Amino acid sequence: MSKKRISRPAKRPAPKSASAAEPAVNEAAAAGGPAQTTTSPSELAPVSTTQGADGVVSAASPDEADAAPDDAPTEFVAPTWNHSLIDVTPEPVWEPDLKALLKSWRRGRATKRLSQVLQDGYVTIFSVLVIVAMLGGAVFRAQSEATACATATCEVGRGLLPWVMLFAAFTLTLAAARVFGPVVASAAEGFWLLDAPIRRARLLRRRLVAVLGAVAGGAAVLGAVLAALTGYPWPQILEWAAALGLGAAGLTGLAALEQTFARTWLVKLVQWLFGLAALAALATITAVAGGWISLDLDSAWSTRVVIGLGGAGVAALVLFGGLALARLDQIHRARLVSGGNLISGMQGAAFAMDLGLMRDILVERDAMAKGQVRPTLGLGHGQTAIVGRELQRLWRYPKRLVLLVVSLGVPYAVGALGLTRFNPFISALVLLIAFVPLLGSLRVLTRTRGLARLFPFSNARLRLATAAVAAGLAAIWAILASPAFHGLGAVPDASFSTAAANALVTAAAGLLAAVRWVSAKPADYSTPMMQTGFGALPPGLMFNLFKGLDVVAVMTGPLLLGWSPWVSVVIGVIVLYLLSGSFDMKEAQQMQAELKKEREQLKGGGKPGARQVIAPPKRR
Repeated sequence: MSKKRISRPAKRPAPKSASAAEPAVNEAAAAGGPAQTTTSPSELAPVSTTQGADGVVSAASPDEADAAPDDAPTEFVAPTWNHSLIDVTPEPVWEPDLKALLKSWRRGRATKRLSQVLQDGYVTIFSVLVIVAMLGGAVFRAQSEATACATATCEVGRGLLPWVMLFAAFTLTLAAARVFGPVVASAAEGFWLLDAPIRRARLLRRRLVAVLGAVAGGAAVLGAVLAALTGYPWPQILEWAAALGLGAAGLTGLAALEQTFARTWLVKLVQWLFGLAALAALATITAVAGGWISLDLDSAWSTRVVIGLGGAGVAALVLFGGLALARLDQIHRARLVSGGNLISGMQGAAFAMDLGLMRDILVERDAMAKGQVRPTLGLGHGQTAIVGRELQRLWRYPKRLVLLVVSLGVPYAVGALGLTRFNPFISALVLLIAFVPLLGSLRVLTRTRGLARLFPFSNARLRLATAAVAAGLAAIWAILASPAFHGLGAVPDASFSTAAANALVTAAAGLLAAVRWVSAKPADYSTPMMQTGFGALPPGLMFNLFKGLDVVAVMTGPLLLGWSPWVSVVIGVIVLYLLSGSFDMKEAQQMQAELKKEREQLKGGGKPGARQVIAPPKRR
């Protein structure tokens, strides 16, 4: 033990009883030393003890202590204990009690219950019910129209479109499970719980079961809606709902099992297989609708396959889900916390109703997973350099074209189902989703004004240059989709020029809606708030959910009403001028403020733009 000296005052109060001196006497007697007499408390004097390297404590004589001055501090050596927390036996923890304690902490710090929040937002709940009722009416109307279509093309479309949506739903389920988890934990849980000596499986078991149930229920509802849209009777609607729900839950169990092994290659492989299957089914619908091939589907065979798919989903759920539950202790803490942090960021963006921010979070995570790319030289100069950079980004990341290729079969599929009246609107909505990944540069430049000012171009020219590649792809889409609007368009027996105009208006509506979506300004929290049932909200926050949809509705509305395509063209030109950035209210206000400042300088006798000379302070 090392020496440790602590200064203490020279005078120390005497002990109140003689029991304090007894341990020292007993220790000396036990060591075989000479007999010592017990000193009374009044005769005790302060001593100075020193602990040597060999652990022996030596004490100074009372004479030496008395020889020291009264104000001189004496040294006291505190003992040092060497111990380790590793040797301590951990106290057993019962995980259900720990979870109950966490639940009490969370509920104790909540200010409102869920029922109170729903009561406060009764207006929003009423609006949601009205929207759901409208969507239900549209579904039943579409179902009646699809049932009335009895041609061979309609039969093939009704038979294959649910398979397209089923494979697409499986693909999205695997993608979400691979990105988020499916088993996740928050940062606080990862810090306080997952590193503790507890059984991790007991904390995560109920969470995995809840995820599997939520995926099964959501996929079942989606399958029922899709089957109703295609005009199937109620027994087949229930079959498709069960097949989609159980299959999605089984694939989620597979993703959870792969998460315990800390690998993703198998999930990616199955995801790409289902994606290719969905693309093949959509291509078949397109070929049949275009009259390129003929196909005869057996409804009884399709029913048997759907039932078999539901049974396979049950088997996958039991097998993979059971193995995942048994191996929950093997999931790494970093993987759990990473998914929890991503969900937290997505929840924050969803609270702000900013879908663009949610996509930015996913894009950032994908870029971090990719790591780095090889830099390449630019092409041309001026605006040509910006267009060249967009082509290089598209060549470097061609996966962004997948949605655009898939959207090409949407007008053919919609026409094959007999929903010709809604063809422009549905196709434009799909194009809105497909063009958003192609306008990443436009989003950066519109959100970062300082970066946009570095370019020697106006806002209109800069936005046109960044959207030039997407505009070229929209023109190609309109050319390839014109046959769908000609033979299956909203206007029967129309000429090919009218069909081409409808296709061009639909492509322009999707492109301009995507531009509106990526270039819309975020909600301004510095403005006066608006009182709602859920509290104070900025005025522009509620409109974030409808940005892009308004452009689609305005441009395709005349086509749905049977008006001339030129009406939509005029509306599109106006929308293009508003979205080009040529007229910005904020910049106009700043320019007006500058003009007002120059007028005040002219009234004061100075010249606009002249430097104002400030006299130095006078010395006193």
